[in-house]
Amino acid sequence: MIDIIHFKQHVSSMKVKTSITLSEEILEAIDLHIGEYRSRSEFLETAVRQFIAQLARKKAERRDLEIINHHADSLNAEAEDVLTYQVPL
Repeated sequence: MIDIIHFKQHVSSMKVKTSITLSEEILEAIDLHIGEYRSRSEFLETAVRQFIAQLARKKAERRDLEIINHHADSLNAEAEDVLTYQVPL
């Protein structure tokens, strides 16, 4: 797995010129929302960074859910045990 912090530091320090093909609709949307960004490149780089971070969060969430599901039976048994100590209100 890519260490996202080191990935961000590494990518921000090095720029490589590249060429991509986008639909006119996407370019128009970028131009409409470009606002504080200096260029389409800066806008796209920011968007891609955010998307990569989102993918990393989703991967971590899936991993956490797998861990919880793996231990679900024992966690549920523990919760049921704790509930037996409750007093009626």
